[in-house]
Amino acid sequence: MKIRFLGFAVCIIWLLSNASFGQDIVGKWKTIDDEDGKPRSIVEIYKQGDKYFGKITEIFYRANETPDPVCDKCTDDRKGKKVIGMVIIRNLEKKGNEFKGGDILDPNNGKIYDCKLWIENGVLKVRGYIAFLYRTQNWYKHQ
Repeated sequence: MKIRFLGFAVCIIWLLSNASFGQDIVGKWKTIDDEDGKPRSIVEIYKQGDKYFGKITEIFYRANETPDPVCDKCTDDRKGKKVIGMVIIRNLEKKGNEFKGGDILDPNNGKIYDCKLWIENGVLKVRGYIAFLYRTQNWYKHQ
């Protein structure tokens, strides 16, 4: 009886520990503007083959902004394309508890950064970096 209970307890502990580390990034996430702290957009992360991608599905416009912007500052194949529907996260691979090896585009300035994502306490951590310089944003699950 004690061995069965111990096995059950170990199983529960393993499931609970993996629940926080094994969370999936697939779904819709609300981004927050670094400057004003207000919601900025909805990004849908999806899996295609063994890689993960993210596209902008909605933008929360400010009063002075163009309601259907294009990425004029982009320097790759996304130049001149509409931001809504644009794939801004490309080619991430799951490596343990992180998703990395791909890149992320900031359509506001057209810059492309190496990218790493992970979930911490239900919050998606999105890190863009060049060499040792990086910035991490918190994205929140969108219902």
